[in-house]
Amino acid sequence: MSRLLVSDTNIFIDLEEGNLLNEFFALPYEIAVPDILYYEELATSHSHLLHCGLQVLSLTSSTMLQAEKLMLIYPKPGRNDCFALLLAKQEACPLLSGDAALRRAAESEKIHCMGTIWIIEEMLKHDLVSYERAKRAYQLTVIPTKISHHKDFPDSYSYT
Repeated sequence: MSRLLVSDTNIFIDLEEGNLLNEFFALPYEIAVPDILYYEELATSHSHLLHCGLQVLSLTSSTMLQAEKLMLIYPKPGRNDCFALLLAKQEACPLLSGDAALRRAAESEKIHCMGTIWIIEEMLKHDLVSYERAKRAYQLTVIPTKISHHKDFPDSYSYT
């Protein structure tokens, strides 16, 4: 898997709610967002993400031309979500998102997409959080907002 992962804003909100931002940036991945998404959604209240290691990348002019078409095909994800999807496509790397409409669009566009659960599993795998802390974070982030389509947190994790 690519070391670069492109994220939407939703992931940062989940990880802040679960108090896992530092652990997220300690994973062996580079995390990036499109510049327009950063300046419109994150810069004012979340500029600290840059100090954590967040990269802000630009879409090429040819990728920007694809954006208009993509937004017509997939009206549900927001404009900046479409920019995140296109940046993942441009950089040939996975997308991080918890937004159902964006995940469906990514699947249709053949972009590998992972969410908060995958991130928490990676934190466990890399010994960045204990199982109990991961479970608490899961309860803080997933259950209040997304309980309708997620199973309960597993009773235990084992990585060999």
